[in-house]
Amino acid sequence: MERPGNGGPPGREETRRLALEGSAGAVQRSRDFSRRALVSWHWLPAADEERRAAAEDVLLMVSELVTNACLHAPGGPLELRLHWDGDRLRVEVEDASPVPPRLRPFAGPGRPGGHGLRVVDRLAAAWGSRPEGGGKLVWLEVPRPPVVTAADGNRAQGPAGPGPG
Repeated sequence: MERPGNGGPPGREETRRLALEGSAGAVQRSRDFSRRALVSWHWLPAADEERRAAAEDVLLMVSELVTNACLHAPGGPLELRLHWDGDRLRVEVEDASPVPPRLRPFAGPGRPGGHGLRVVDRLAAAWGSRPEGGGKLVWLEVPRPPVVTAADGNRAQGPAGPGPG
């Protein structure tokens, strides 16, 4: 079940929530939900390749957190939360397992499994977990992507459009 959050006017913080009942289809539903939020917050469609890459990185990291909950938590993920404050995006996935995630030792790129959290570790500005109810909340944060200013072609931090909304 999708819940839109506060949905205030542009420039305001917004949290969007997606209830996830079990693992079946959870990754695709989470990606679709996140893509719609990124469109609403003017990350997509991207004005340049760097912004497109930043948005695709977010979708990949959402997939990785939800996949980990599907694989390692009884009953799969419970909820996906996206919080945008105009400067950073925070992604949170809640599940029923109290066991915190951990980076596995690097086993080589050709070996299947165990790479998802390494991807998050490399792409996110920060990530971690905390107890939540009887389970945990795994979170990551990314800054807003840079944009190219039309006046001089310099990179600057800022939204591509009028802001979140």
